[in-house]
Amino acid sequence: METPKVNPYLAVAIGVVAVSTSAILVKVSSAPSGVIAFYRLFFSVLIMLPVFLIKYVSELRLITKQDWVFSGISGVFLAFHFILWFESLNYTSVASSTVLVTLQPLFAFAGVYIFFKEKISAKAIISGIIAISGSVIISWGDFKISGSALFGDFLAIAACALVTVYLLFGQTVRKRMSLITYTFIVYAISTITLFFYVLAVGDSFFHYETSDWVYFVLLALFPTLLGHTLFNWSIKWLSASIISMAILFEPVGATALAYYLLEENVIWTQVAGGLVVIAGITLFLVDERNMKMKKRAEINSI
Repeated sequence: METPKVNPYLAVAIGVVAVSTSAILVKVSSAPSGVIAFYRLFFSVLIMLPVFLIKYVSELRLITKQDWVFSGISGVFLAFHFILWFESLNYTSVASSTVLVTLQPLFAFAGVYIFFKEKISAKAIISGIIAISGSVIISWGDFKISGSALFGDFLAIAACALVTVYLLFGQTVRKRMSLITYTFIVYAISTITLFFYVLAVGDSFFHYETSDWVYFVLLALFPTLLGHTLFNWSIKWLSASIISMAILFEPVGATALAYYLLEENVIWTQVAGGLVVIAGITLFLVDERNMKMKKRAEINSI
C-alpha cells in the first residue's frame, strides 16, 4: 500500500473539527432551517459540479433504475434530516443536539436488524441501553430547563433516525458507484427536495444578511465537503471503526466551540449524558468491530 502524503490521523482530526462547525454555523444564521439546509447543499453541489462534469459524468449511463430509486430515497431523507436537525438547534443547545444525533450507529444497527435480519449480540444491546440512558439524562436536564428544549431534543433524535435511513439506502448504491458520483447525485436530489420544501412553506430564498450568505458557503465548504471528504480519504489507510470513533468527538468539538464562540452554557446533565452516550456508542462500535473480525477469521479458516 502506498504511503500517504499526509498523516491520516491528522486528516481525521481536521475532519472532526470541520464537521464540528456545522451546528455553530447553523446556530448563528438568522435564516430558516429549510433555507440553511438548501444553500448548504446547493453550494456543495455547485462546488462539486466542475469535477463531476470533467471526470465522472460518464458514469450516469451505468446507473441502474434501482440505484436511481435508492439514491432518490437517500437524498430525500438527507434533506429532511438537515431540516429537523437545524430546527432542533432553534430549541435546544448545541451540546444536546449534537450528542443526540450521534445515536445514529444504534439506529443503523436497529435498521439492519429489522430489514436485513442481522443478529444483535448481548453486548450490542447493553451498549445501546447505555447510550439511550445517556440521551434520557440529557432530555431530563433539558426538560427542567424548558419544554421547548425537550422538543428540540426530540427533533434531534428524529433527525438521527432520518439520516440512518439515508445511510441504509445509500450504502448498497455506494458499492456500485464512485464516491463523487454518488455524493453529487444524492446532494443534488436533496437540493431539489429542499427547493420545493422552501417553496411549500413560503420562506424566501433571498433577502438575507451578508453574514448569512457567508455561513451558507462555509457550511458547504467545511462540514460538508472538507470534513466528509477527509473521512472518505482517510478510510483508505484507517479502518471504518477508527473513523466512526473519531466522529464521536464531533459533539465535544461542537460543544467547546459553542461555549467559547456563542457563550452557550453547558449544564451537568448535558456533560454527564453526553459522556454516557459516547461511552455506549464506543462500546457498540468496539463490539461491532470485534464481530466483523471474528466473521472474517471464520471465513479465512474455511
